[in-house]
Amino acid sequence: MLKWLDIPPVWLLGCLALAWAQKTYVPMGLDFGTGLADLLGGLMVGAGIVVMLLAVHEMRRHQTTIIPHMQAARLVTTGIFKRSRNPIYLGDSLILTGMILYWDAVLGLPLIPLFVWIIEKRFVEPEELRLKRKFLAEFSRYTQQTRRWL
Repeated sequence: MLKWLDIPPVWLLGCLALAWAQKTYVPMGLDFGTGLADLLGGLMVGAGIVVMLLAVHEMRRHQTTIIPHMQAARLVTTGIFKRSRNPIYLGDSLILTGMILYWDAVLGLPLIPLFVWIIEKRFVEPEELRLKRKFLAEFSRYTQQTRRWL
């Protein structure tokens, strides 16, 4: 059961809950200013959702898993995966950043690098190790051509 709780959406929801709580219960009069933060936040959330949907579509098209702890059937290097090796995690980060901006959760800003670090250590590095072991030279070429995040 705990293994199913240790998935990126749970970490994202936890960080979002902390940012919301900060905005709601400890605002301290801080905000990002004009409605520009709302617009930028909304655009980032939208972009995050689009990036994630493109990645899920590409993984489904190649008939491989999107579940982080499972072994991939195929190495996906097409579509959005030409731009980022981890577009779903990138989308998660965009959503977190966008919501922090939208909510004016200024004190929640440190959650962004913390979230990225957790995702990198708990999911990205182990996934890439599994891919490296399974796809050898193909994965090596892929890592030389495509950045981990952007």
